[in-house]
Amino acid sequence: CREQGPLHEDKSSKSINFPSTMKSAILLSTLSLASAFAPAVNKASSTSLDACLSREKILSEPDTTEFGKIWDPLGLAEQGSDETIAWYRHAEIKHGRVAMAAFVGWWATGAGLRFPGELSYGLNFADVPSKGLEAWDAIPGWGKAQMLIFAGLIELHDELFHSVRGTHYMKGGQPGKNMVPGLFDPFGLSKGRTEEAKAKGRSSEIKNGRLAMVGIAGMWATATLEGSVPLQPPC
Repeated sequence: CREQGPLHEDKSSKSINFPSTMKSAILLSTLSLASAFAPAVNKASSTSLDACLSREKILSEPDTTEFGKIWDPLGLAEQGSDETIAWYRHAEIKHGRVAMAAFVGWWATGAGLRFPGELSYGLNFADVPSKGLEAWDAIPGWGKAQMLIFAGLIELHDELFHSVRGTHYMKGGQPGKNMVPGLFDPFGLSKGRTEEAKAKGRSSEIKNGRLAMVGIAGMWATATLEGSVPLQPPC
């Protein structure tokens, strides 16, 4: 309204005689500039906030049969916005997957399972020690660097593909879904499953991931602090 006031005065004044086409051009330019700023920004921010899964929806999985309610003694689930809770859940699922892989790898090494051939030049898989931390120490520095770089690339491209190939988990997408091609359900086991079955699978994965995080922490404690875990043999 403020932009239209001067134009209205120009039209009624006899001292200024703009052609009608010029007046129309100025009016259209003013309206387009006015509509290009505040309304567009407000709409985008509102959409991004409203699209995120609600706190209640995210915390409804997994089921709480064991405790009867959400076990959150520190009240972390009450902090931040819905986007924060979505980020927490995505991080929890990823850490759970890493812990499950680490636990299985530690167990397989301790059980004496080995790949054939060489791990690196001059180091056979069969020569890798059976204890977890000793096996890690036996890996050459460049081998450790390759694993860390590979994990970093997965993390980077997960965020990248979330933005270009699907809906980001903080903007309405499903937390925990890895968007790197070939990593999330490479065998297509989830195709054709009902939403109820998928929800049950997500709950099982979260619970198994939590258990694996406790398990790998216990194995690391046993390997570094003798006697820290009762009844746990050296590993």
